[in-house]
Amino acid sequence: MLSTEYTVQGMTCDHCARAVAAEVTKIPGAKNIRVDVDAGRLTIDSDESIPVDAVVEAVEEAGFQVVGV
Repeated sequence: MLSTEYTVQGMTCDHCARAVAAEVTKIPGAKNIRVDVDAGRLTIDSDESIPVDAVVEAVEEAGFQVVGV
């Protein structure tokens, strides 16, 4: 199992975390999604590598931005 971590800018509350998780859940292959608002982190577990573009698009759809990719 792969575990990939991203930095997400703009999250301030649990609602933000739920919005990001809901969008990322739609990515094929994404399994265990963890969002840490305080740290600004998104962690995705998957069996195979997930394209970074898919993650960036999902996070942007939730209204936030992936930084450092």
